[in-house]
Amino acid sequence: MLPSDLLSYRFNGETVIPKRLPLSAAILDLATEQLECFECCVGKTQGELDAELQELEGESTDYRVRRGFAHILRNSFSTFEIVSPLEPQALRDRTFTLAAAQPPLPNQRTQTLETLAHHLSQELKRPVTPLDLDHGLYADLPENRILTSFDPPTPEALIHRYNLSQVQGIFYKVSEVMINAHRNVPGEYKLLFRYLKLFQLMTYIEGDVDHGFTISLDGPTSLFKTSTRYGLAFAKMLPALLHVKKWSLSATLHHKDSYTKTVRTGRFTLNDRCDLVTHYAPGKPYDSLLEESFVKRWQKTKTDWQLEREVNLIPIPGSVMIPDFRLVHPDGRDYILEIVGYWRPEYLRKKFSQVRQSGVDNLILAISERLNLGKAGVDPATVPAQVVWFKDKLNPKGVLEVLDCGGDKRG
Repeated sequence: MLPSDLLSYRFNGETVIPKRLPLSAAILDLATEQLECFECCVGKTQGELDAELQELEGESTDYRVRRGFAHILRNSFSTFEIVSPLEPQALRDRTFTLAAAQPPLPNQRTQTLETLAHHLSQELKRPVTPLDLDHGLYADLPENRILTSFDPPTPEALIHRYNLSQVQGIFYKVSEVMINAHRNVPGEYKLLFRYLKLFQLMTYIEGDVDHGFTISLDGPTSLFKTSTRYGLAFAKMLPALLHVKKWSLSATLHHKDSYTKTVRTGRFTLNDRCDLVTHYAPGKPYDSLLEESFVKRWQKTKTDWQLEREVNLIPIPGSVMIPDFRLVHPDGRDYILEIVGYWRPEYLRKKFSQVRQSGVDNLILAISERLNLGKAGVDPATVPAQVVWFKDKLNPKGVLEVLDCGGDKRG
């Protein structure tokens, strides 16, 4: 994504229109020029790369586009590393200690580096030159980090990424978003709801599988305190939404006018025909390391219970509940499993409210003992679910005990 100072948009009345670049010959040439600059600077420092980019920019009027391309390439396709014989702080300590033990002479710096290079060559059992030390002394400064690898996108992909980033920037200060999911197949609904869950966005959902869903999302400026982190979650959600086939979106924005310093209300709309291109994979297999760890542990157990991933869709008033797993036995019994390991009070209250409204009688709730449920105002005893408790990792043994015996288990 782009920082706020590289975002470009204009107003048409209250409608906000972010800058989007065409795949024209001129823009493709500009993207190619930026890519070639990065490729030529592999092995050089970030400072040298920045100097090359500045020289290319010159006094051109399209500097914001150039800097936007460079920001994306630098942060998403480049690897910068600290290259030094030792960790730079340790190298400075060794160098300055050695220098302090010698009388100040005109060639002391050269002699100090040569002496230390000789010692380090013996210690590290590989050649270390004075030039290596000279470069490594302050290799931890950002401008001295080395561009060690560059995985270039195509010019077209870079332009698509730039256009997407401009639209993502709209959501940094959004106050509310309304998404309409228009009669997708059930799998598409699940994908959409899973993304909303993954990015931990607060939603209110109305509708059903047959007619579609209307999803209301509170934005960061609607909270008691503006949260940049929550605004970034909105922005990160957009590339995921592009994987869904049928949808439309409307957003209300609050921008501070750079001249009058007053807050200005704006509107923004988008739909599945927006021609934006996502760079996200179709979906992560798991929402958290906790879930992934549980699956790996389950695969090592000897049990007839089969573990299935997010196959249920449970409509409830104001939302849709998608439990993490379903457990199916060959004799026909089945349970759904929801893991509660996230600590935010708002999330906990919402989760337990969903469970109470679900109306299902085959739910197992796996709850972390580290959660402060009392502070969040929730009580597991009030939900119609069997409970298994865990600490850091969910052990399949505790779930199997609940499956076989029923009741509230701790483990």
